[in-house]
Amino acid sequence: MNNQQPNNKVSTPLPTREGQGGGSSLRIVFMGTPEFAVESLKKLVENNYNVVAVVTMPDKAVGRHHDTLQASPVKQYAMGQGIPVLQPEKLKDEAFLEDLRSYEADLQIVVAFRMLPEVVWAMPPMGTFNLHAALLPQYRGAAPINWAVINGETETGVTTFFLDHDIDTGRIIHRVPSPIADTDTVGDVYDRLMYLGADLVLKTVEDIAAGNVTPVDQEQEMPIAGELRGAPKLSRENTQIRWHEHTVKSAYDFIRGLSPYPGAWTTLRTADGKETQLKVFFAEKQTPSSLPLKGEGGHHPEQLPHQKHIIPLSPFEGERGRGLAVPLRDGFLLLTDIQLAGKRRMAAADFLRGAHLDGAVLVEQEALNNG
Repeated sequence: MNNQQPNNKVSTPLPTREGQGGGSSLRIVFMGTPEFAVESLKKLVENNYNVVAVVTMPDKAVGRHHDTLQASPVKQYAMGQGIPVLQPEKLKDEAFLEDLRSYEADLQIVVAFRMLPEVVWAMPPMGTFNLHAALLPQYRGAAPINWAVINGETETGVTTFFLDHDIDTGRIIHRVPSPIADTDTVGDVYDRLMYLGADLVLKTVEDIAAGNVTPVDQEQEMPIAGELRGAPKLSRENTQIRWHEHTVKSAYDFIRGLSPYPGAWTTLRTADGKETQLKVFFAEKQTPSSLPLKGEGGHHPEQLPHQKHIIPLSPFEGERGRGLAVPLRDGFLLLTDIQLAGKRRMAAADFLRGAHLDGAVLVEQEALNNG
């Protein structure tokens, strides 16, 4: 895939705004739920914008017996600022729509919320814009940060765009790129884009208020060559490491693209047939020539017999200490940061001190399901 550089018409350098006052009489309704959205809301409040209401998800039942309700991070921040909060179960509910209309918003802003029906996004006279954590039109969908890292991209970014009928397809207002380092996990990229996105939300509001925006259709930004990649919702199915499909690099990217949440997973089967889910949070890339042959069962990949869905496992010494070596078609991947089901996250070296791995293998669940 060719990573297309942002078009100059919509790529926007962001000045530092710390300590600068802003604000306007613009009436804003903000919609969002997780921590990622809080920074954007906070940026608006601290720059004296008139956020008249916040819309967020209903409180979530948590705890062992689901008997405790937990407010979303956006609700917690809004309540601390004295901003009214709406928490509709259904976005087309007439009572909610009546409440929303009563705030007479000029503009609505969406950051990490949910797909809005037209009756909601078309309500304010200045429209509704969304902050998306990718350089649209690439990585439309629910998990753009994860999939950019999983696919080994070296650049991502943030985009603001006006909502329309189809998800993540509206006219682009601004885009700002951000690099992805080879050692970045999705958590690292998430944190950077959270702050970069908050600055872009602020700039977008300033420009809309000043009448200084020229939105661009996404069709004008389609890659000339290469593919348009999506960002589907993460599930148990698409977060399993399918070892037989991977090179060392692609498995390494897959793991860091799901770390620290939700975590790439595989199944560890010991010699006695006991199976346990194993999450992997970080790994080292190793070629056969660079991997020290230490410990029992030290072999190069071509010497390790394995079936399509059953992969041998060996303890080895890497740059960061002992780890679990997984043979792939072009080398080894050394698992260094893991978590067994029901256990705490730990360094693989700590796990190996008490583990007995003679005859242990990694098993892809597909093989079991298909008999």
